Amino acid sequence: MEIVGLIPAGGRASRLSPLPFSKELFPIGFDTYGKEGELRAKVSCHYLLEKMRIAGITKTYIVMRKGKWDIPNYFSHDLLDMSLAYVVVRDTEGVPYTLDHAYPFVERTNIAFGFPDILFKPADAFRNLRRHLEDTDADIVLGLFPVERKEKWDIVETSEDGRICRVLVKPEKASSNYTWVIAVWTPAFTRFMNRYINSEESRNKEGELYLSDVIQAAIEHGLSVRGEFFDNGVCVDIGTTEDLIKAINEMITEIRGEWNEN
Repeated sequence: MEIVGLIPAGGRASRLSPLPFSKELFPIGFDTYGKEGELRAKVSCHYLLEKMRIAGITKTYIVMRKGKWDIPNYFSHDLLDMSLAYVVVRDTEGVPYTLDHAYPFVERTNIAFGFPDILFKPADAFRNLRRHLEDTDADIVLGLFPVERKEKWDIVETSEDGRICRVLVKPEKASSNYTWVIAVWTPAFTRFMNRYINSEESRNKEGELYLSDVIQAAIEHGLSVRGEFFDNGVCVDIGTTEDLIKAINEMITEIRGEWNEN
């Protein structure tokens, strides 16, 4: 079955605002560009798309808020061997509602999902998730990464056979130290999310509905949710000033190391 990328870009970057551009285009590090291989700034969303392409994904939908025209303008430069389509929406109540606007286009395909403001390694993570999805009975496979400050992340608890038992939204305490930052899923989960966010069950939930809430509901409704562990992997959420500085410093250190080697 075809697999396509799906990326939410409907937020207002309130934790970083004011910004002169969409947060998905925040420059993090550098990349070679053109025939002469000149160094040019590389934006945060580029890393996510690049990792999807490594997994053989050639088409991605970016669901973006009206007014963020700088995103398609930036990627109109031939930066990726990938077809990008844009679904434009007004303000939404959260990521699940943003993604659901792409439902008519993706309801019959497998999905590779990632957050454009979370950087992660290894580079072939989506390829591993895709293989896991194809080799098991899973409806959704989460990419699991170790984290230190659990209260800043959605924490995932698993059983011994690799199935996900619970997904907790930024818990104060948890027995696990793994979060999820990427996922692949089948049409079964896409259809479930479409039904769930329009159900009385979701409307009765207090506060914002997160994608982790939808995944937890899917578990409770009998969908098969599995995890792919990246014990040596790393992830950084650049949605806050503190972590943005950390990501920039790490990229600068990496670039300096490459220069010294050359």
